[in-house]
Amino acid sequence: MSSSLRTPFTPAVPVVAPKPFLLTPHQGEAARALLAHVSALPLTTADAQLLATVVTIRAARAGVGNLTGQDVRSLRLADPEGAVTAFAALGWQGYEALLGGDLVTPVGVIVPDLSGQPESALHFGKLMRSRVSGWTVRTLSAKPVKKTSTAARLAALFLAAHGPADEHGTLPAHLPGHCRAALPELLDKGFLRELDGDRYLLAEAVRHLSGMRPLPDVQPATRDEPEAEGPSWQEWKDRASVALRRHVEAVESCPECALSTARVSEAFMRKALPAQFGEKARTAYGVWAAKYPDQGPAAAESAAAFRALHGHGPSVKQLCTALGWGKMSRQLRIHVIRRLIAEGWLTNTDPVPWTLRPGKAAQTGTAAAAPVAARRG
Repeated sequence: MSSSLRTPFTPAVPVVAPKPFLLTPHQGEAARALLAHVSALPLTTADAQLLATVVTIRAARAGVGNLTGQDVRSLRLADPEGAVTAFAALGWQGYEALLGGDLVTPVGVIVPDLSGQPESALHFGKLMRSRVSGWTVRTLSAKPVKKTSTAARLAALFLAAHGPADEHGTLPAHLPGHCRAALPELLDKGFLRELDGDRYLLAEAVRHLSGMRPLPDVQPATRDEPEAEGPSWQEWKDRASVALRRHVEAVESCPECALSTARVSEAFMRKALPAQFGEKARTAYGVWAAKYPDQGPAAAESAAAFRALHGHGPSVKQLCTALGWGKMSRQLRIHVIRRLIAEGWLTNTDPVPWTLRPGKAAQTGTAAAAPVAARRG
């Protein structure tokens, strides 16, 4: 009797493409130069050093770093007033306006050492400054970092800039002492995979933040940077219409939402893509509709109340959460809200975020007629 070997069935594991690196090797050098410059400033607290990092990269090209009170708030400093007043020892100018209650108006902090001249401390080109600034924002808002202490978030910048993507790195010599003390936080939160004395390894989830990405097998002939780049957040706002700018500022300065600048800018600047709803999403909607019938009036009322309190409409997620609809996938949330819009209970200014408001059905008290087929999903 013959027998044949059978290979046990192994289900295919989906391959998740790694996130693209944010910095080229040359831009990684610039990020390390930025942090070395900040660490050499006569500042003693993590709050002051982190705020100085943000100001410095924004001022690296012309000597003036523009930021708002909301930018300072989004850094979640333990002592923001102390961090701002520490700039007096640096000879910086104009920072006093950040201590007022205005969260929206940009304040130009003058950094004399970064005059924009070739001999200035950090002479970055437009694209270089923009990319390193974006990397700073993305690193500070990375999921394993954003709820840690100021010292840990500052340490994350140093370790990401100096850490190889797939190899052990060595703690930089100019890493501030309070950052060293906060390294266990980064290990506990999953920013670091390993920490052993002065050696560390970035976690897989943040390897794309590395300032020392692996070099390609074939080196390019030059280190020229791409010519084209998108507008910065400030440039995008400057180009917006008066009405859109007013709406952006309402969201950006909303004390109830307290959203970070990175979160707001990403939502407004990202390219709108049409949502596709497959059979799974339609089935999930049917289950939801059976559990939460006739939600139109409540949704319209909640959107109106949110707008009255915040000065702007809710996001899709904020509205679904406020209505207590339980755990929902992003696709289901979008599907539900779009159905309520189609039925006239809600409306929005698509694709502008945070614009949900009551629709015509809520104003007249009757739902707009919807085809039976549409109601069935």
